[in-house]
Amino acid sequence: MNIVVNDKERADYDVKLHILVLNGVFDTGLAVLQDTFATANTLAAGRGVSVAPLEVRLVGVEEQVVTARGLTASLAPAPADADADWVVVPALNVQEPADLIAMLQRADVLSMLAHLRRWYHAGVHLASACVGTFLLAEAGILDGCDATTSWPLAPLFRQRYPNVRLDDTRMIVPSQRVVTAGVMMAHVDLALWLVRQASPDIAAMTARFMMIDERTSQARYVIPDFLAHADPLIARFERWVRENLGAGFSLQNAANELGVTPRTLQRRTEAVLGKTPIDFVQDIRVERARHLLSIGRRMEQIASEVGYADTATLRTLLRRRLGGRHDLQSKGSAKA
Repeated sequence: MNIVVNDKERADYDVKLHILVLNGVFDTGLAVLQDTFATANTLAAGRGVSVAPLEVRLVGVEEQVVTARGLTASLAPAPADADADWVVVPALNVQEPADLIAMLQRADVLSMLAHLRRWYHAGVHLASACVGTFLLAEAGILDGCDATTSWPLAPLFRQRYPNVRLDDTRMIVPSQRVVTAGVMMAHVDLALWLVRQASPDIAAMTARFMMIDERTSQARYVIPDFLAHADPLIARFERWVRENLGAGFSLQNAANELGVTPRTLQRRTEAVLGKTPIDFVQDIRVERARHLLSIGRRMEQIASEVGYADTATLRTLLRRRLGGRHDLQSKGSAKA
């Protein structure tokens, strides 16, 4: 199957977008961007808007690419001077750190990085989601900026790009002339954010039409033990925390059990996970509490199992991390 680029004469648009596509692009991410933008334009036309919100063109450093699922896409050549307000970089379908590092050395990727640097310095705004954020960081564009990325790859991102202020709990992070989005399906959030730049009203209508819920955080989707495996010491720390969750937490006790100093454990946790040891412990407490609530355990029982003497402290933690009241109600209790 071949995806054909619509190369009609350019009309008037509020925002002009180039989607920069590479071999191995994440199919869903690319499709979500295109479908959301097309839906916004269709809805705008239906309301009699004379100027379409978005012009969208697929561009690349090659004339044709193959997506991760084997589809082919014909592309317009990436121009030396991007005639666009935004260049959007969808993710490549790469999930393992070693594969990602190898991908960054590909000839087409290196060519793409040169384009990104040139466009950014010429004043073009850039956007990316998931693994696409690594491309912006590799180009040096995110140095000194706030950013988010795919949370499973956040430890690698922190190690490789220490000059980027990473907050992988957030879904969308605008910073200067760049906006980044989180893991995989955050392409939806990124697409809607970009539509909003053209028309907040059309963005709201598009969200309702496509049943897109507003999600400001990735935090509730993070799996703590997955992140812990990025580093041997943190993996041991994670296992120790789970085995001693009901006993409360002491940094000194944890460090003693792991054979390191508290300062070493603190520094390693912050370097790998971007958070303090107690924050990581609270991640595990929240994960465990949500599971126990889902199987009908009462809040009073859960509090003691995750290291709290009273339920009020646990409720406060859950509300701060998860937000909605529905997250705090167990099947076995009529009250939250």
